[in-house]
Amino acid sequence: MDIKNAQQAVDDWIKEHGVRYFNELTNMAQLSEEVGEVARIIARRYGEQSEKESDKNKDLGEELADVIFVVLCLANQTGIDLEKAFEKKLDLKTKRDHDRHHSNKKLK
Repeated sequence: MDIKNAQQAVDDWIKEHGVRYFNELTNMAQLSEEVGEVARIIARRYGEQSEKESDKNKDLGEELADVIFVVLCLANQTGIDLEKAFEKKLDLKTKRDHDRHHSNKKLK
């Protein structure tokens, strides 16, 4: 699924199941919450913190998908074509960072 279709799928889901979009501030708070859940899994599973028994069954993929869902909601409700914005950002990063990363001794 491309980003444009993902945005449409989220919009269709909201219309069918969600009644309406939460306002932008509520969605921003939800995004922060979802990113926090991803951070908790990463910190405990891959970082130095010990993983609690109750966290061992958490699905990182599902939590990352929650982040994407809320980002798509925010893009939809603010009129952003996220596919175009992402392509533009990738082009910018490619031009700006190619030599910088290749010459970074810390990445060798």
